[in-house]
Amino acid sequence: MSFFLILFIIFFIASITGLYKIFEKVGYPGWYILIPFYNFYIWLKIIKKPLWWYVFLLIPFINVFTVLLMIVEIVKCFNKFGLGAQALSVLFPFVYLPYLGFSQNEKYIHPDKRKPVKKSWIREWADAIIFAVIAATIIRTFLIEAYTIPTPSMEKSLLVGDFLFVSKMAYGPRLPMTPISFPFVHHTLPLTTETKSYVEWIKFPYYRFPGFGDVKRNDAVVFNYPDGDTLSVKFQSNRSYYSLVREFGWRAVNSNPSKFGKIIARPVDKRENYIKRCVAIAGDTLQIIDQQVYINGVKSEHRGILEYQYLVRVTGNQLNPRILDQLDVTDKVWPVGPGEFVVTLTNKAAQQLAQVKGVEEVQKLLEPDGKWDRDIFPTAPQYSWNRDNFGPFVIPEAGITIELSLENLPLYERIIRNYELNDLQVRAGKIFINGKETGQYTFQMNYYWMMGDNRHNSADSRYWGVVPEDHIVGKAVFVWFSLDRNKSLMSGRIRWNKLFRIVH
Repeated sequence: MSFFLILFIIFFIASITGLYKIFEKVGYPGWYILIPFYNFYIWLKIIKKPLWWYVFLLIPFINVFTVLLMIVEIVKCFNKFGLGAQALSVLFPFVYLPYLGFSQNEKYIHPDKRKPVKKSWIREWADAIIFAVIAATIIRTFLIEAYTIPTPSMEKSLLVGDFLFVSKMAYGPRLPMTPISFPFVHHTLPLTTETKSYVEWIKFPYYRFPGFGDVKRNDAVVFNYPDGDTLSVKFQSNRSYYSLVREFGWRAVNSNPSKFGKIIARPVDKRENYIKRCVAIAGDTLQIIDQQVYINGVKSEHRGILEYQYLVRVTGNQLNPRILDQLDVTDKVWPVGPGEFVVTLTNKAAQQLAQVKGVEEVQKLLEPDGKWDRDIFPTAPQYSWNRDNFGPFVIPEAGITIELSLENLPLYERIIRNYELNDLQVRAGKIFINGKETGQYTFQMNYYWMMGDNRHNSADSRYWGVVPEDHIVGKAVFVWFSLDRNKSLMSGRIRWNKLFRIVH
């Protein structure tokens, strides 16, 4: 169990204990706070707020801010109207709520019996909302942030529709590089397609505060998409700008907005958030041989549940959807010929499917060694790598100096130019960095190799290379809610068996 998770549990228990004692002070049994849904009903009665607030408690993400407002309101019931006291209650509820509950000097005052404060209802709401927004911004920037899983690249370890908490403290919170932005919006203003939610008048250099540890192999890591520094507004991060350039040419992509959309650039912290598993850390030598990952020459131990694509041949022309549902197949099934389908399966599911009547063959798809895939990093023909056979490749480490040549330049060109912001040119067969001819380069940052557990349906480091340390957002630690978006509410939309689970 991670140190962060232990702290989270301690803080949660402390907050609940404080509310337990507060409920008792009000006149309710303290154990009411332990009853899901009913506890919020009692809480709303204590602070005398309308029951329609309950609607906001049922909406993911919105409910977090609603609870912060409720904390502010319950503090007011103890005659705490100062901004300092309210700030402490929201930022440190695990300390302040127990204090109110256990202290003999702190008395509950019903909202109807409180001394009137000369504030209009507009001022009351404005104060509470502004404070909650500020407090929540601080929490999500430096402590913990909620995310949702939008793609199946981590299935079955993490599912599309999972809502999870990401620890900023796990690796140390990152100082915002573009600090002036619209609250709780990542890069684009709501109801628009390309209006920035941030301004770049003020920019901070990369700095990371101390955290609980460093990125480790097998961690589920949230990071800013490295290939998202430049992108097409039309395709966003669904299609890499650089893959478009490789396919259609730079001039076509940048001069045809009707087809490719406006081409824009984004700062590091406003690039799309991705979640993958860290397979290799700085200094590691990575190699993939027939889908098996090797780190420093040793088979990699994998913590998640791996999936690959299989060619499935059946008698007839249909693959029974009931069987696929029983095997928990969630990726799209692709028909490729009469009675032939490409299906994404775990090894266990593949073995089970092979035993089903009417299934003639279940064969794992494998790209052979030496077959070059032009979309695989570093997209250079001298490196005949593909998604199943890759490397060896040494993950760059801060302070390490390498010999640089025209042969290996494709491996490091993007790092030198885009991530570490050097002027890199090749003239007359010679390499120039910042105007000086050189045959060496010393890395300034650590880098990481990220891959999805759904190995044949994941846009990961195999396609765009390493992740710089300044792109690291945090560590995925806890799934608190999960929705199956392919089902209705009455037919099992909420995955009850997937709630409140630790991310492995």
